[in-house]
Amino acid sequence: MKPMYEYGERVRVVRPVRNDGSYPGMDRGSLLVPRGSVGVVIDMGRFLQDQIIYTVNFMEHGRIVGCRQEELLDADAHWVPTRYEFRDKVTPRVPLGIKGQPVVEAGVVGEVCKVLRDLPDGVEYHVNFEGRVLQVPESALGDPPGEDMTS
Repeated sequence: MKPMYEYGERVRVVRPVRNDGSYPGMDRGSLLVPRGSVGVVIDMGRFLQDQIIYTVNFMEHGRIVGCRQEELLDADAHWVPTRYEFRDKVTPRVPLGIKGQPVVEAGVVGEVCKVLRDLPDGVEYHVNFEGRVLQVPESALGDPPGEDMTS
């Protein structure tokens, strides 16, 4: 297991980082750093001997947090911002269908199980709606009532 990033290297976090209870002064689940934020690696270590944890200073947010290697991307690498990420809850704005037959009503809550960032027509998602997975364009999705998934 070799580190991908070096001290002083700029990295981008690919998902929102929330407090797992180890960040002092904030409630568990509070947003620490929004996805897409860029920070600088200031330290690295190992967790359970099989994970590299990078200490990253997100100066714009005034936070220093630990990130796993798979949560980071080189800051200069190709990045397509998306509204939703893996496990986010979403609802279709319109009924969704297969071959003209409606299969999911507007407003039904689903969960993102895959993000397709590099499609020619824009971002799409594989969304699980009660056991049925559909590929849905970002423009057809909204947040479930009472939830804000943009941060």
